[in-house]
Amino acid sequence: MFKKYWFFIGIACVVCISFSLPYVGHLVRTYKILNIGIFLAFLLTGLSLETSSIFAQLRNIKVLLAALFSSLIFFPVIAYYLGQYFFQNWPDFSIGTLIIGVAPVTIASGTVMTSIALGNVPLSLFICVLGNFCSIVTIPFMVSLILQFGDVSIQLPVLKILTGLTIKVLIPTLIGQLLRPWLKVKMIPFKQTISVFNQCIVLLIILNAVSSSTDRILQAGAFLFLVFLFMIGLHIFILIANKTIAGLIRLDLPSTATFTIHTSQKTLTISYLIWAGYFAVEYPMGLIPAIAYHLTQMIMDTFVARWFRNKAESAKVSPQHCSHA
Repeated sequence: MFKKYWFFIGIACVVCISFSLPYVGHLVRTYKILNIGIFLAFLLTGLSLETSSIFAQLRNIKVLLAALFSSLIFFPVIAYYLGQYFFQNWPDFSIGTLIIGVAPVTIASGTVMTSIALGNVPLSLFICVLGNFCSIVTIPFMVSLILQFGDVSIQLPVLKILTGLTIKVLIPTLIGQLLRPWLKVKMIPFKQTISVFNQCIVLLIILNAVSSSTDRILQAGAFLFLVFLFMIGLHIFILIANKTIAGLIRLDLPSTATFTIHTSQKTLTISYLIWAGYFAVEYPMGLIPAIAYHLTQMIMDTFVARWFRNKAESAKVSPQHCSHA
């Protein structure tokens, strides 16, 4: 039971630590533990990514453009303006919806969910890699552009954000890819360990975010339940929208499963980098919506992946019955 649900048990533990021993989060920030951990996480991501099968997906231009549009343009606009409507008196949460909105798709869990759904794994990797690289450019511009038309007036250093994301995300990932030819065989036994390490980084992010805003979280109280409900509704809406887009561009079932699931997911790590670098002081609860969305997608997409898997298995069985008949 612990092995299966250790991550959710870990979340409960770090939340308890955040409220009872908030100085632990302060130590994490003071000694840059999380910054080092995030750098290592993206380095390990670069070492783990099998990109040889990705380039075969380059001919799927319509899928590429649709994925980039949905994840990096459509999602942040919808998330922010819905967030502004529902969280009019809570600017931390409306900013938080923008922070999770502009983030790229997840790296590990999206591919895992695609595998469970019997989806197109090379396409999943393609969406993942390209989306994460493109987000380094789109994030600062989308955040700045959306806020110009919103109720919150913030002047963001676009070039500074671009440089920071390049150093913290792109460079370690590229270093990992460069080292991969020599280390990929040695990394195979540590695949599960790398996954656990990345999840531990997420736990540290939650610890840091909660410990830095315990007083305001207590003030919000039951309103946090509404934040989770909002994120559940947002994720359902995005899943339906992406499945509709997949239908419009006429993807087959495995690619539809991939597009629907992976393009709807968001990474908490890059959301944290944006929040911690430019919003944490003025909006200390700004990462709460991102945490809520991350938990929502991990739970909900398990069922979505199972639904696509059952549909794929039924599609395989049906032709066999027809042939026997």
